[in-house]
Amino acid sequence: MEWKIGTVVYALRGRDRGKAMCVVDTCETRVFVCDGKERRLLKPKAKNPKHLQKTEYVLTAAQMQSNRAIKQALKQYWEA
Repeated sequence: MEWKIGTVVYALRGRDRGKAMCVVDTCETRVFVCDGKERRLLKPKAKNPKHLQKTEYVLTAAQMQSNRAIKQALKQYWEA
């Protein structure tokens, strides 16, 4: 399964279960996600891909510039 940077995902397991986050990086066995509040861009959370649910919403590069921009974009997505 291919993970695209900027994709909005839901955490299905763990302490942050049910939260919307965005993909900031990937490696072979992990997907790194952040939400701009608890999980910042400089220290993203490494999650098992099986514990994430993809959505069709993808953040633009401008929306991923800072923690504040990510937080606002996820808030808009959550309210929609």
